[in-house]
Amino acid sequence: MADQYNTNEEKILRDSHTKEIDLINRDPKLINEDVVKVDFEDVIAEPDGTHSMDGVWKASYTTFTVSKYWCYRVLSAIFGIPVALLWGFCFACISFCHIWAVMPCIKSYLIETQCLSRIYSLCIHTFCDPLFEALGKIFSSVRVALRKEV
Repeated sequence: MADQYNTNEEKILRDSHTKEIDLINRDPKLINEDVVKVDFEDVIAEPDGTHSMDGVWKASYTTFTVSKYWCYRVLSAIFGIPVALLWGFCFACISFCHIWAVMPCIKSYLIETQCLSRIYSLCIHTFCDPLFEALGKIFSSVRVALRKEV
């Protein structure tokens, strides 16, 4: 029984680091949908009355599309892994700081301010509640009548 538990635990640990990635849909959460998705028509457009020759327009379209495609592929091949390493390190540091520094500080602050909160609440209920209750009773007999004169 314990041997089966260890096997399942090892499988879960291994799966979290070696999960399969989707090579077709590389932006499943659509985080770059409206920012980086740039086509020729999004950048270059000729209004009516100002058109270049059809051959120039087709060559421009092809040049833009192919150069963007290959430039991205070459840059990602050269810098993709080092930049991924840097971002992985950066987010690991952020996670470490959040887990080991930020949350303990926040929890400590909440524990310490709970005492002050009780003292503050006691003072408000002791001094302010009777004052405002008395003021409410004083002004409860005041009647206001609004008239609109023409």
